[in-house]
Amino acid sequence: MTVELNHTIVPARDPQASAQFLAEILGLSVDPPVAHFTPVTLANNVTLDYDQLDEFEPHHYAFMLSEQEFDAALARIQHRGMAHYADPACREIGQIYHGKLAEGRRGTYFHDPDGHLMEILTPGTTRS
Repeated sequence: MTVELNHTIVPARDPQASAQFLAEILGLSVDPPVAHFTPVTLANNVTLDYDQLDEFEPHHYAFMLSEQEFDAALARIQHRGMAHYADPACREIGQIYHGKLAEGRRGTYFHDPDGHLMEILTPGTTRS
């Protein structure tokens, strides 16, 4: 059997709002609740199961998108007037990064309503 990631739990103060936020940015939909979780399913069938917690440390989540999906997600971020950054330390505001190890890779970071650091990136081509 091949080992695959099935799901991960994303802590959120308001799971429905946070799941809806990410789903809208990525062009996805929020799935029906599963027990007390609010899931968002990605193309590879991994689910992000949003769970209500009042206190937690922010996490980092990265999402690989096609070039067209990246452009659409970035446009939605910009349309909302959200800050986005070319670096995970969030110093290069309003920029995207260009990959050094993968030619043509682009990416950017932004925060969700709970302070999680989200990243969207394109595959690019691996350099030899």
